[in-house]
Amino acid sequence: MKIDWLAKLRHFLQVLAFCLAVSAIQYAFTPDRSYEIPLIYSLSIGVTTWGLIDFGRHLLASSAQTGWPQGLGGLGLALVGIAGGYLLGTLVADHWFGWSSWGAGHAGAQLRNSLLITALAGVAGSYYFYSANKSAYLERTMTEARQHANEARLKLLETQLEPHMLFNTLANLRALIGADPQRAQVMLDHLIDYLRATLVASRASTHSLQAEFDRLRDYLELMAIRMGPRLRYTLQLPPELAQHQVPALLLQPLVENSIKHGLEPKIEGGSISVSARREGDWLSLQVLDSGVGLTAPSPERAGFGTTQVRERLAATYGAQAAIEIVARSTGGTCATVTFPFNS
Repeated sequence: MKIDWLAKLRHFLQVLAFCLAVSAIQYAFTPDRSYEIPLIYSLSIGVTTWGLIDFGRHLLASSAQTGWPQGLGGLGLALVGIAGGYLLGTLVADHWFGWSSWGAGHAGAQLRNSLLITALAGVAGSYYFYSANKSAYLERTMTEARQHANEARLKLLETQLEPHMLFNTLANLRALIGADPQRAQVMLDHLIDYLRATLVASRASTHSLQAEFDRLRDYLELMAIRMGPRLRYTLQLPPELAQHQVPALLLQPLVENSIKHGLEPKIEGGSISVSARREGDWLSLQVLDSGVGLTAPSPERAGFGTTQVRERLAATYGAQAAIEIVARSTGGTCATVTFPFNS
């Protein structure tokens, strides 16, 4: 039997607050009596009742949803706990004041009121903890469901993105086979390396920044064979960030966008720079290109690839992540992805 003592402490404090409220209500109806009397009885009976029920439920088979016994077992536990709490709590309070609640000096009406208050408070308290446990279970279930949904969504995005990149590469390879078979062979070797790395990465929703940059290098080598000297690139990954985990296939769509919509339309081509840096509690990944920029008519610039990155960020980091694509003052485009470093 494993007991969550932090939860028990939280329940105990809630019971104390509930008992104080009950004693205050009792005192409001009998202001001629000392407040100490309803306070001590309320605390003694309330804490004893809670202890019998909240610890007693661990001795019975409980529902996974509520943590409480089901059916007659749960009802019997509540009734025994309330009755036992009243009797034991009353004995403790009687000992405190040095009298007996069942003695000849105590009125029958006062005893009936005490019993009624204990029954009502016991039922209300039991229902409150029952509902709280059930709500906590449902919240945990919803959190797990969201996590599984996010993982499934990430896998779906990967299956959408991989064919998109693969079809573009195969189309380029087909054109190169007739024009330059030797370069086509080198391109095919790089494609095999890229697909091998992709297969490994596809078995997990995240991988290290080093793996992300290695895949970018394979991809850019593929593009460099096709574009020749029109494409130049640099990859800047600080050693201290190399093993930091990020969603797989995060930067490749942005790099592909830079080539397709930035450098390819430019006759002389240009350069791409991919970098990673930590800024306090945030990680910033940046893709810079010296292409035609955002002023050129390119409705796809923020299309498939950028949409995939936004959805991957939202699925992993929620509203904490952001992507910004702006025109550079020196020409070209800057795409910046930021998200919490310690997520």
